Amino acid sequence: MLNLNDFFYFVQVVDRGGFTAASRTLNVPKTTLSDRIQQLEADLGVRLLNRTSRRFGMTDAGEEFYRHAVAMLQSAELAETAIRSRLTEPVGTVRCTAGVATMQFAMSGLIADFLLKHPKVNVVAHASDRTVDIVGENYDIAVRAHSELLPDSNLVQRTLAAAPWSLFAGASYLDTNGTPETPEDLRDHPSLFMTRTGVDPIWRLRRADQASDEIAIPLTPRFMVDDMVSLQEAAIRSLGVVALPCYVCREAVRSGALRVVLPDWLAGEATITALVSYRQGLLPSVRAFLDHLAAEFPKTVLI
Repeated sequence: MLNLNDFFYFVQVVDRGGFTAASRTLNVPKTTLSDRIQQLEADLGVRLLNRTSRRFGMTDAGEEFYRHAVAMLQSAELAETAIRSRLTEPVGTVRCTAGVATMQFAMSGLIADFLLKHPKVNVVAHASDRTVDIVGENYDIAVRAHSELLPDSNLVQRTLAAAPWSLFAGASYLDTNGTPETPEDLRDHPSLFMTRTGVDPIWRLRRADQASDEIAIPLTPRFMVDDMVSLQEAAIRSLGVVALPCYVCREAVRSGALRVVLPDWLAGEATITALVSYRQGLLPSVRAFLDHLAAEFPKTVLI
């Protein structure tokens, strides 16, 4: 592989009309330039320059090499300019991953708003409920909803929002069966439960406006599943009362398909956290996306 610096030196010598002028412009000793061009010629096995005390010029091979060298240096300059522009404004592609419900009910609108604000940025979004290795699978940001502390790792965490859970039921169900007025009234209504590893079918309720003791409501769920979309649909279809994150049911409540049950009580609270693989050196596009999530996520988690 040729020393690419020699391409630059060769073009400078030709453009300046000789070693002396090139040495003065580059502040490089004339002997260094001469040695580098000689080495370049030796590596190529061909003479590039005719240099005598009276005349300086390129050989036929030198003229052909010069054209290619100039094109290569121009491409290098374009490459440098492209990368430096990424460091001054959001541009390029951001790859993010999040859980299915988080992506569908909280992030889809946020991503659309971000793209409208940043027309030079593209987003590749991945929805999956498995734990994605963001380093190994080449993601810039992972957004995770969790009720326990995330495992300690080398990933940098940034809290985006607290995400409360409430109780919901279909409007037609409540019209037919009545609305629970106290936590104890829930025992008279069928329940729908989100299946999670190590979590028993119990609702643990506490008042939203104070740090009161929990009230535990043991359940015999009519429907258990590990999919929030299915639970919301079951509630809309009048199958019972369900506890879900408010951001999942936000639009259904606004449309009137669902109503909040016991609005003064919380059925739990999760945290929405963004994970990135490093703190320093984030591209402007990634940092802008992260800042956008931090600013807008709190608006999506409440009814």
